Amino acid sequence: MSDSPHSLPPQARQALEKIVLAMPMAQFLGLKFIGIERGEVTLEIPYRQELSFRPGQMQATAIFAAADFAAIAAAGTTLQPGWINASIDCTLKIVGPANGDRLVARGRVITPGKLITVCAADVFSVRGGEETLCATALATARNIEIGK
Repeated sequence: MSDSPHSLPPQARQALEKIVLAMPMAQFLGLKFIGIERGEVTLEIPYRQELSFRPGQMQATAIFAAADFAAIAAAGTTLQPGWINASIDCTLKIVGPANGDRLVARGRVITPGKLITVCAADVFSVRGGEETLCATALATARNIEIGK
């Protein structure tokens, strides 16, 4: 294990990934984690016709889901064992088309807290390996102690 301030124990990464990927919506989207570190998460969602509003362009709901999952999962990396979190607010601003072969969302923690964590995410449309910003989000996670 690294001494980096961003390092997260492997078991914590695996636990977060297991919780998120068990969600039916994450499964439907084909969500895949690319990176998980303390306070930061990168994930991707592949383009599929079912997620588009016209051929070749992802619908806003898929973009929102990528941003929300990335931001809230990033917040989840700051939780102590025995805690989970859930979205209570998320604002998305679309700044460009999602017309690539996949979305990559990078979530990060803005302000961690015991009960509320403010987080954010940027979503990129990826075509031919080139990333273009298509949306940015600001979110709030409610941290919940399991069994309480």
